[in-house]
Amino acid sequence: MAPTRPGIDPELRALLADLPLMSELTPEVLAQLRQLPPTPVEALLDGRAADHRELTVTTPDGTRLPLSVFSPAGPDRPTAAPCVYWLHGGGMIMGDRFSQIDIPLAWLDQLGAVVVSVEYRLAPEARGTALVDDCYHGLRWVAEHAAELGIDPTRIVVAGPSAGGGLAAGVTLMARDRRTPAIAAQVLIGPMLDHRDISTSSRQYDGGEGVWTREMNAFAWRSLLGEPADGDVPGYVSPAVADDLSGLPTTYIDAGTAEVFRDEDVEYATRIWAAGGQAELHVWAGGFHGFDALFPQAQVSAAARRTRDAWLARVLSPASGASAPAPSSAVPGRDHPSTR
Repeated sequence: MAPTRPGIDPELRALLADLPLMSELTPEVLAQLRQLPPTPVEALLDGRAADHRELTVTTPDGTRLPLSVFSPAGPDRPTAAPCVYWLHGGGMIMGDRFSQIDIPLAWLDQLGAVVVSVEYRLAPEARGTALVDDCYHGLRWVAEHAAELGIDPTRIVVAGPSAGGGLAAGVTLMARDRRTPAIAAQVLIGPMLDHRDISTSSRQYDGGEGVWTREMNAFAWRSLLGEPADGDVPGYVSPAVADDLSGLPTTYIDAGTAEVFRDEDVEYATRIWAAGGQAELHVWAGGFHGFDALFPQAQVSAAARRTRDAWLARVLSPASGASAPAPSSAVPGRDHPSTR
């Protein structure tokens, strides 16, 4: 018997009818998906007052990380702009630093933000903490070179959709525990937070075709962690298992009612509140996973983007005084016990 599921927004359902959907992910299907052409970023930049440059950062283990930096151009360009550090989606197994880049580029237009997107390694070629380590070291480099990049180091936001949202949450936990760099806010868009795949919404989207189902999610986590998962899974990798969510910067989380990540995202926001933190949560009726990225023209997608944009504008306003709180229990250079 098929599980009962929240209905998809009618406009989204009509648009989704023209989208080829999958019922499973396999190594062969993943190889085919990775052959799809990348996002044509130059077309997105056409007509935009933006400068684009490519950099490469070397991590402590010798990994070379490409970074794409998009900065406001023109005579009114700020000398110390807010920064959005963007982590792309793709289940931690596909995608590149230009995936979903239209979302943060809108913040460049609206807020004058410098957008930095990192090309982290992917599973299954990289496993365990490798992906979140890549993202953290890229962020450290950005913060240490803030003046060179024209960034205000007190207004750095970590953001990402889906797997990128999960990595953003992991990076934010890591930065809290290591006391550097300062993060003003985190924006988690339909984030992939829990390797256990046990929530009600996960079970609702078990079986059948979809944009992202429980089976696809399990394949992605197996690609990252092995099967069974090797030992204890750190909270940096699967933020839902972190014991302590205190001391985090202000957080924005959104999801759809008709998606596999709905309940783990709601639970993450709830636990931030329980730890005394600040989180704004939006669950969009009828939204499936990635709805606003796939169909930004839909009314519910436009509403989701407007709401997220307005929140970020408030947070990044100099009058807001947003900054990352100093954690009281972390010891510099040591992992926080909640994320081991």
